[in-house]
Amino acid sequence: MSGTGEHEHEHEDEEELRWLDEQEKAAWTGLISLVLLLPAKLESPLRQEHGLTLFEYLVLSHLSEAPRRSLRMGELAFLASGSLSRLSNVVKRCEQRGWTVRTPDPANGRYTLAELTDAGFDIVRLAAPTHLRAVRRIVLDSLNTADQKALARIAQKLHIVPDDFG
Repeated sequence: MSGTGEHEHEHEDEEELRWLDEQEKAAWTGLISLVLLLPAKLESPLRQEHGLTLFEYLVLSHLSEAPRRSLRMGELAFLASGSLSRLSNVVKRCEQRGWTVRTPDPANGRYTLAELTDAGFDIVRLAAPTHLRAVRRIVLDSLNTADQKALARIAQKLHIVPDDFG
């Protein structure tokens, strides 16, 4: 293991590695803090007041905004930023509560549609003000218009939010 080629490879790895400078470290620390801590802060009022997780609320909310309150499961997983398996578990729990139903897509039976029931819509209508107040208090009220635009631009640059997300 003491061949010249291996030492050259180790040297190449060291050259490719660029440690974070102070500005980069501050940016990364800020971002990872947002990613790890913000969801729990937004979820807390939803759990306390409505017994909903943030992901459940996002799923129900996206369904409430969809035409006929119905979306293909794959599209809903994308919109709610979750995996299909996680979404399936949440939609199943929501079905048990009477908030959603799943049916084969009449346009293509290979797909499954999730549809929001009237009871599910009522839950979204009750929980939406709670979520909106949390979003404003925890995120938006601390940001000016330039900050909000910068945050949206950064998310787009990082390909977190697709160009056609709207």
